[in-house]
Amino acid sequence: MTDDADESTDSILPEPLRTVTPLTGPHHDESMDVIGWGVFLGLLVLLMPLLPFILIVWLISKVTEAVAPSN
Repeated sequence: MTDDADESTDSILPEPLRTVTPLTGPHHDESMDVIGWGVFLGLLVLLMPLLPFILIVWLISKVTEAVAPSN
């Protein structure tokens, strides 16, 4: 027989965190902000040449939606 005292499923309390480092509160992370903005600007530069084609497809879909009879 095994002793499963640590794995009690009857408790309504959340399971405690098992960590040796102290928890820190929310804080502003400037290095991740720089990485996020870099990824955003990189995608913007890569997708900017596609913007006219996306606009044309969107306009065509709006025109065909307005012309097509609705059921």
